[in-house]
Amino acid sequence: MKDYIEERALEIAKYIISEKATVRQAASVFGVSKSTVHKDVTERLPKINPLVASMVKKVLEQNKAERHIRGGKATKMKYKAASD
Repeated sequence: MKDYIEERALEIAKYIISEKATVRQAASVFGVSKSTVHKDVTERLPKINPLVASMVKKVLEQNKAERHIRGGKATKMKYKAASD
């Protein structure tokens, strides 16, 4: 694996852990696709640093458990803005 890919994977992981960010948020901050972020943190990161990978996995699992709530809030805001 190339050095810049390892560095990117670690930087993305640090960002996700510190900000409790979603894959989509991390992708926009780092200017890569969601697929790249997901591959970096689920496939590449465990080979580079298993401890950090487990921390990222916890954050992503929590985000997944809460996504229906965020989706509901987004829909509520959408219809509220349309009615104004």
